[in-house]
Amino acid sequence: MTLSPHVPELGALELLLAVARLGSVGRAAAELGVSQPAASARIKGMERQIGVALLERSPRGSRPTEAGQLVVAWARQVVEAAQALDAGIDALRGSRDARLRVVASLTVAEYLMPGWLLALNEASPGTAVTLRTANSADVAARVLAGQADLGFVEGPRTPPGLSGAVVAADRLVVVVAPGHPWTRRSAVTGPELAATPLVLREPGSGTREVLDRALAPFGGTAPPRLELGSTTALKAAAMTGAGPVCLSELAVGEELATGRLVSVPLDDVDLHRPLRAVWPTGHRPAGPARTLLGLTRRRGQTPG
Repeated sequence: MTLSPHVPELGALELLLAVARLGSVGRAAAELGVSQPAASARIKGMERQIGVALLERSPRGSRPTEAGQLVVAWARQVVEAAQALDAGIDALRGSRDARLRVVASLTVAEYLMPGWLLALNEASPGTAVTLRTANSADVAARVLAGQADLGFVEGPRTPPGLSGAVVAADRLVVVVAPGHPWTRRSAVTGPELAATPLVLREPGSGTREVLDRALAPFGGTAPPRLELGSTTALKAAAMTGAGPVCLSELAVGEELATGRLVSVPLDDVDLHRPLRAVWPTGHRPAGPARTLLGLTRRRGQTPG
C-alpha cells in the first residue's frame, strides 16, 4: 500500500500533538528541541499538505481548529502505533543481541572456551550461548552457512571465504605410553615420525592438517594405525599402547604431569599452530560475538 501524499510524516504529527497538549507552538518547539520559527514553518507546511487549517492562533497561544481536532485524534493513534512498533523492534533486537551461537574445534571448545565464556558472562550477563563442537573444516562450513555467529578453528591458514584473527597459540606434541620404545630416545626425527603409523584425528581436523603439513617435507604421514574423532579417545588409545598419538599440548597436560603419558622430543619438526576466531568475510562480528572476540584476544594463551 502506498500512502497518500496528504499524509504528514511522523515528526510533524508528533509536533502537532505537542502543540495540542501544551497550547503553544513555542512550548511545543522547546519540548521537541527545535526553534519556534522551524516549528511554525512545519505546522504551516503540514496545513498545506493536508489542505485544511489545523490551528487557531491568538496572543494566548494556539489550539486545534475543528478539523485540527480530528487530525490530532488520528495522529495520536499513528504515533502510539509507531511507539509500539519501536518498542517491539527494541525487544526483538534485545532478544537477538542476547543470543550467541559459537562453533569451535575440539581443542578450543574443551580447553579454552570455558574460561572465555566465563569472562563473557561477567562482561555481558544474561547472554545465552550455544556452543557446538566440530573439526576445523566443519566449523568453517557452519560459519559460512550462517549456522554460527563466530567460529574457532585450528590450523595454519584462515579457511576460504572467512576472515579471522589469531586469538591464541598452541603446540602439538607426540605422546606415547610410559613403556613405549620412544621414551628412551633423545629425539625422534621427522623422517621417522613420517614413516610411523600413528593414531590420528580424522581428516579435516586442525590437528591432522598441521601434522600433515609439518611432515610433508619428509614424504607425508604414513597410513594411520587408527583414526579417532575425539581427544578422549586419542588419549585412551595412547595410554593403552595403541601407538604414538599427536595431540594439543593443552589436551595432555594432566596426563604428562601424572606420568600416564610421555612426551616424545622431536627433531626438525615444527608443530606450533595458531588458533583463530573466524567469521564470514565482510561481516565483522557484532554484539556478544564482538565482545567474545575481544575477550579471547585479551586472554589468549601461548602454551609451551
